[in-house]
Amino acid sequence: MTAASAAETVSPVPLSKTELRSAINELRNERNAVILAHYYQDPEIQDIADFIGDSLELSRRAADTNAEVIVFCGVHFMAETAKILSPEKTVLIPDLDAGCTLADDCPADEFEKFLNEHPNHIVVSYINCSAAVKALSDLICTSSNAVHLVNQLPKDRPILFAPDQNLGRWVQRQSGRELTFWPGRCVVHETFSEEALLKLKIKHPQAEVIAHPECLENLLDLSDFIGSTSKLLRHSETSTSKEFIVLTEPGIIHQMKLKMPNKRFIEVPGIDGCSCNQCPYMRLNTLEKLWVCMNSMEPTLEMDDELRLKALVPIERMLEMS
Repeated sequence: MTAASAAETVSPVPLSKTELRSAINELRNERNAVILAHYYQDPEIQDIADFIGDSLELSRRAADTNAEVIVFCGVHFMAETAKILSPEKTVLIPDLDAGCTLADDCPADEFEKFLNEHPNHIVVSYINCSAAVKALSDLICTSSNAVHLVNQLPKDRPILFAPDQNLGRWVQRQSGRELTFWPGRCVVHETFSEEALLKLKIKHPQAEVIAHPECLENLLDLSDFIGSTSKLLRHSETSTSKEFIVLTEPGIIHQMKLKMPNKRFIEVPGIDGCSCNQCPYMRLNTLEKLWVCMNSMEPTLEMDDELRLKALVPIERMLEMS
């Protein structure tokens, strides 16, 4: 059942934002639930969450709580990761249609054929993929630890990196290892305009350009600091710069402004000049849908246990190597 259909079977959604927040807080206590929000969620969801962070960090923090219910305000593969690490807990996601272009562009059946065409490769998959793709992988990585992990792999084995080819190219440059790429990409990080970035650098000459490694190489070449979303946040806290041009989904700017109200954070427009760098899938989750799913306890994220255990192996290998 989708969040929309679930709404038809429950009482009306509270009308005001204040009533919604109060109702969600009541349900959080009643359900013994923990609410997780990825950095790319709408600010009003970030503000009501118990934990805010990157996908793996959130799943690990939820696993360490005594909560019986995990409500993951993110996208589908993130809720899957939470279920992989916490099989005993109920995992809810406000909108099942909250997908990911990276995960969707790498169907497990096609990926398996690709692996068969590249035998003897060590398969390293970015955590932004489906559980089925994780189950086909030797090692999972995050944007934060990918270079560190690749540097540990045997020099005499070729490496296949999936699904984000832009992140893969950055890892290749940083590690010096030759990688074979699955041709996936994040639609959000590919929309930034180089022309707009150059204009912003001219207009704000003292600003530091900070970028996520899922961006295209030409944009990374113009950046002063490259790192995962959480690393971008930490860097902007410790940097002496007062202005930052931010090359990633702008949801993180909410946390940046909260932590550093005296610093300025500037979004980069998309290629056609629009502010189209918001992830349309992340933003499918709303306060209303959050209330609906907690009230109805649907939609839940279910997973075959055999698949879960296969997907868990490369995640555990990552944690051991990290």
